[in-house]
Amino acid sequence: MTKVSSVIVPYASYLRVYEPLAAFPEPERGHWERYARRDDLPSYQEELRRSLADLAAVPPAPVPVHESGDAFVLETDGEVRVCPWRTRLRGWQALGELAEEYPLPVLDALLPPVVRHEASRDYERWLAEHPDARPWIRTSTWQVPINWFVLFTDEERQYAKGSAGEVPVLRYRTPMVQARRRVARALRALRDAVDESLLIDGLVDVGRWLEEFHPRSLVELDYGGLVHVVPAGALADDHSAADVGEGIAALRRGDEGGAADAYGRLVERWRAVRDLRSAN
Repeated sequence: MTKVSSVIVPYASYLRVYEPLAAFPEPERGHWERYARRDDLPSYQEELRRSLADLAAVPPAPVPVHESGDAFVLETDGEVRVCPWRTRLRGWQALGELAEEYPLPVLDALLPPVVRHEASRDYERWLAEHPDARPWIRTSTWQVPINWFVLFTDEERQYAKGSAGEVPVLRYRTPMVQARRRVARALRALRDAVDESLLIDGLVDVGRWLEEFHPRSLVELDYGGLVHVVPAGALADDHSAADVGEGIAALRRGDEGGAADAYGRLVERWRAVRDLRSAN
């Protein structure tokens, strides 16, 4: 479980990929080997704290000047895997998505146009030198995208109820080979049932992203800050991956009614969270 701190946690969920050390070329592999042996590995809260500190600066720094050398570390089945933060790259990508999230006057108030323009130029220059760059972490605010749940089963769900001084944790973890297999199966079922949909487009995008990583990687879906807006009882009863799996299985059987029921449960559950975004 995660310790409560004074940091205000954004209401965001995360999809992370942890790659084995063998996936990294030297000298980066050596860096992560040494890094994983540290006793003071940073937490999810520490990554958040650093990001908020940059935004609180005057003028605000939406993108760090230097790329982070930090990562999340997992050791499972006797193998060390790391998920690099790549905060600078993710900052640039998130900045490009802001125009879709906020009206222009609000965006200008949050980040002045000159700041956004300079960051965009820096990203273009950097991307020209790193055309194959991709993040190990995807972020979604005020929701968990339905296509993320496709990667997991209910048996992979990990829930820890919060207690005094700690916050709840809800996450899923699965081997990369399983995640890719589920994406392929879901795409076949969806394409047989409908001609096109946003869910298909999103799933294709996630599938392409997963193909960028080592086959012995581990994929993690973390509810992150959403645990602060979902009531405790609703969080404990949240089995969204099971609903998605049931809906896809129903489509495969040709059971449109069963698929609609599963989708309805998902919509009802996540509407309550998204409605809080515009609440006073």
